[in-house]
Amino acid sequence: MDKIIAESINNHKEALILLEDNLPVIKEICDIFENSLNRGGKIIFMGNGGSAADAQHLAAELVGRFKKDRKALPALALSVNTSILTAVGNDYGFEQIFSRQIESLALPEDVVVAISTSGNSPNILKGVETAKKKKIKTVGFSGKDGGKLAECVDTCLNISSYDTPRVQEIHILAGHLICEVIEKRLT
Repeated sequence: MDKIIAESINNHKEALILLEDNLPVIKEICDIFENSLNRGGKIIFMGNGGSAADAQHLAAELVGRFKKDRKALPALALSVNTSILTAVGNDYGFEQIFSRQIESLALPEDVVVAISTSGNSPNILKGVETAKKKKIKTVGFSGKDGGKLAECVDTCLNISSYDTPRVQEIHILAGHLICEVIEKRLT
């Protein structure tokens, strides 16, 4: 058991190096978020499974607070309304669950953040496609080789590891770093 834990910690440390390699991308994402929020936009997150939980978590950090009391920042996660997810999934197919919401909710001053550890989730890619048609800035959080997501978003934070749990851990750490920077810049 100790060996398993030690190995996981070492894998996490290796993934942290991948995050450090992406510091310019994190700064760019901070700039994109700040620009959107200063123009009256909102940050819209989407993801499946653990990435859906990360999307909800990061939206909550912006709306609530990260480290200090401040004005609420507009953010939402598209995975939280089960009635929309099941209605759209039933009527249009699972691949449309995010694109239909972006079609109805997103505005040009917003940012759409697509989280996919594989970078190849069809519903995420369809959501990005819809955002691009509406001329909305897009940000991706991906893993592995970035997948198709890295090719279609404006800016992509790719943690180039094939160890999905480590990618998810670094995604949430990167999200926390971004929230901390935004909170300091806008208050």
